[in-house]
Amino acid sequence: MTPPGPVVGVLSLQGDVREHLQALQAADARAVPVGSAESLASVDALVIPGGESTTMSKLALADGLMDPLRRARASGMPMYGSCAGMIMLADRILDARPDQEAIGGIDMTVRRNAFGRQVDSFETDVEVPAVGSPDFPAVFIRAPWVEEVGAEVEVLARVARGSSEGTIVAVRQGSLLATAFHPELTGDTRIHELFVDMVRKRA
Repeated sequence: MTPPGPVVGVLSLQGDVREHLQALQAADARAVPVGSAESLASVDALVIPGGESTTMSKLALADGLMDPLRRARASGMPMYGSCAGMIMLADRILDARPDQEAIGGIDMTVRRNAFGRQVDSFETDVEVPAVGSPDFPAVFIRAPWVEEVGAEVEVLARVARGSSEGTIVAVRQGSLLATAFHPELTGDTRIHELFVDMVRKRA
């Protein structure tokens, strides 16, 4: 009998919650929404979805979730952030509101909305060796990018497109994973499978 998959929560304050839940289920995880400190304490890992990072930060603070999220991350809970979630996991944020707070944990400098506004959204294939071939169909929507990483951060992908060629768009540090793009919108579950595998290995 196949052992049950890990319980992976999706932070349900704002953003692409439903899409991440579906992708995690397809990746053999037991996926549940997380909107309180109590529900956070019941999961093995957490996905922080795309959306609007300043709104997500405000809601987490207003709901009393920011400190529990930071404590969970500091205790070693695996977390994966896509787009706005990448910003939430960054230690340093450029072009952020002065009052914007983050969970932190990844030694990187991220620039908000680096690829432009909503009208500048695009799709492109990105080579991600950690998930194998073919290249990953990455969707960028008002996406951030990574300008600098620390020595402990593993760069998983760079974009190969126009003037932004070579820009870092996926990273991993310990039990934390982040992408500037939205894999939950593609139907390709390999990024979610990578994260679920990280959760299993930690367990």
